[in-house]
This record gives sequence, structure tokens and C-alpha cells, in this order.
Amino acid sequence: MSATSAPPLLKRLPPGAWTASAWCVGSVFTFLTRFRLPGEAEPAQQGVLFFRWDGLVMLAVATALAFAGSGVLDRRPLAGLGLLLGASALASTTLSVAEIPLLQFLAADVAVYAVAATRPRRTGAVALALALGTLTAYLGTRLACGWVVGTSAELTVALTAVVAWLLGAAARRSREHAEELRAGAAAQAVTAERLRIARELHDMVAHSIGIVALQSGAARRVIDTRPDRAREALGAVETASRETLSGLRRMLGALRAAEPGGTPEAAPLDPGCGLADVDRLAAATTAAGVRVDVRWLGGRGPLPPEIDVSAYRIIQEAVTNVVRHAGTRSCRVTVDRRGDDLSIEVLNGGSGAPGPGPGVRAGPGAGTSAGSGPASGAGGGYGLLGMRERVGLLHGEFSARPRPGGGFRVAARLPVPEAVR
Repeated sequence: MSATSAPPLLKRLPPGAWTASAWCVGSVFTFLTRFRLPGEAEPAQQGVLFFRWDGLVMLAVATALAFAGSGVLDRRPLAGLGLLLGASALASTTLSVAEIPLLQFLAADVAVYAVAATRPRRTGAVALALALGTLTAYLGTRLACGWVVGTSAELTVALTAVVAWLLGAAARRSREHAEELRAGAAAQAVTAERLRIARELHDMVAHSIGIVALQSGAARRVIDTRPDRAREALGAVETASRETLSGLRRMLGALRAAEPGGTPEAAPLDPGCGLADVDRLAAATTAAGVRVDVRWLGGRGPLPPEIDVSAYRIIQEAVTNVVRHAGTRSCRVTVDRRGDDLSIEVLNGGSGAPGPGPGVRAGPGAGTSAGSGPASGAGGGYGLLGMRERVGLLHGEFSARPRPGGGFRVAARLPVPEAVR
């Protein structure tokens, strides 16, 4: 399992801890404004009720309400916000001011942000309405009693509540968008992995089953007249079947060993296949009755695993199509590595067409041509589709089309990274 790092300390703190801290900070600054600080002619705030016993009792009750609201903010956000708003109004009555000051409303602003960021949109809107309603009710009560109100200062406090709500709503939308992106990426990774497994299964099984069908048919025809040839054909069937079973077991083992959350290419499904196995592939196909001539042009140096495996699979699938569909007894495979390209060409002179009609080409930005879908090939197979996908993933070019003089041509060009040229 991959280790996941713990979130930062600031993200591990619950919203209630932030509101309690904001209340404490506001209370400390309120206390400091009651004294004449260095450089000031007089204290920034006047009023004697704050230092009387009844004022201190009101402040203690307001602090208790604020802490209680912070404690329930996670479980019951609107109830917790209501307690914080009540605490801000109650604490303001001891300050000899005409409005709820920003320092007393700071904890409520933090709560509005937390509710808007972590709760549904409707709950966030209700939280903003509660905050603005509390400010309006406080001013309305003072007006009803004939007292002076600080409308301008209260509008500033209301603006901070609106800003806190907007920031919280933006944080919630950003988090939802990130979750959608993660879900989309996970779905895309699953789809890519399914396609990769489908290609590997097809390329691994189709060739062997084609050899099995060819050899078993030959054995059936000569079992009475030439039992020794039938015995050889059945031996080839057994060998191909065992190799296919071994390959499937390797694939299942790689899938079981792959770490959850890893990249789709993290665990190679059949790491033993590459261009070094082309000669063995040609010998097995030739023994089954279809002669495969292999020509090597250019160098034969090492290649990146993804290019090496894909090149082998392309040749394997093209040869399999010749065996199954071309109706010919021979084909020619050319592997040419020169410069920054690896070129592959498989030619046959048969009458069948293992490809999708007039031809299909894949390259950077190439779309799906008519007749190149999964069911467009002979027998409704997926061979050409898988080859085109492999080449496209490596940013190469692929074509499969009938030859003017008869037969079929499959060609692919794979770019080789500069580091391994």
C-alpha cells in the first residue's frame, strides 16, 4: 500500500477550534483597546461598564456561549452559529458602543466561512442570513429603544460576513471540482487499464488459438493416413496451449501483484515478450503451415520496454491475421530501425483481408476511419483496433490496407526516444 502523508496542521484543526481562537483573539484586542497604548492620547475605546462586575459577568456568559457554539459547530452548524451570534451580541452590550464591533463578530465570520465551505449551498445561505439578521436585529432593537446606532460601522461588519460567505462558497466549489476531477481521472484510469488488459489478452490468446486451430485441423485430416504427422501436430497444439496457459497465469499474477492506485503501466502483464522473440514466433507459425520470413534492417540495439513489447505484439497480431484470414501460405515481416524510428511491415499475398476494408491509419490526432471499429475486421475481431491503439499510445503512425496487386499490408512506425538511439 502506498503511504499517504498527513494533511497540514491547519487543515487538521476543526472549524470549532478556529472560531474559539477567533473569539479569544477578539476578546484580547477588545481588552487592549480599553487602555491607552504607547503613542495614543487616550484609549481607543471608552466605557466603564466593561470593567464593572456586571460587565465582566456578561463577558463571561458571552464567552461560555461562544465556546459552546464552537463545540457543536461540527455536528450542528446552524445551532453553533446561532450561539456564536448570541455571544457577539451579548458581549457588545458591555462595550458602550452603538453596534456589534468587528472584533466581537470575528468568530461569527469564521463560522459563516466554515459553514459555507463544508456544508451544502442552502445551509451556507441560511448561515449568511442568520448573520445579517443578527446585525439588523441588534440595530433595530437599539432604534426601538431610542438609542444611537452605528449604521456605517455595522454595514462594514455585514460586508465582512458577506465576504466570508463568498470565500467559503468558493472553497466548497473548488473542493467539489477537485473531487469531480479525481473521480474522472479514476474512471479514465480504469478504462485505460481495461483496454490494456483487453489488448494483452487478445494478442496473447489469439495467436496461440490460431496455431491450435491450424494444427488441430491438420491433425484431423491426416490422423488416419499419416499418424506420425498427426502426432506432431497434436504436440504443437499441446505446446501452444501450455504457452498460452503460462502467459495467462503470468498476467493474472501481475494483476494481483499490482499495487492499488498505481499507474496502468506499473505492472507489465507479459514482460517476457519483445522483438527478440520474433524469430521464435516466426518458427512456430512456420511449423503450423504458414511460412514467415523475417528481415532485419538497421541496428538491433535495446529499446524501451513499452516500444519493445508493442512492436512484438503488432507483429504477432499481424501474423495471426495472416494465419486466420489471408488464405496464403507465406508472409514477410520487415523490422527496420534507423535514426529515430522503428518501422514494422508485414506483407502477405493472400486473397483475404485481415483489416477493415480500404484501410485505416492511426497517428497523432488521427481519428477512427470508417470501417475501423471493433466489428469491422474479418470475423468481427479487435486485432487492428488493438494495434492502432498501441501505436497511438506511443505517438506513432499505423496503416493497414489491401495491396494493389493483391494481399494485405500492415505497417507501423514507432518513434524511438533520443536517449536510446
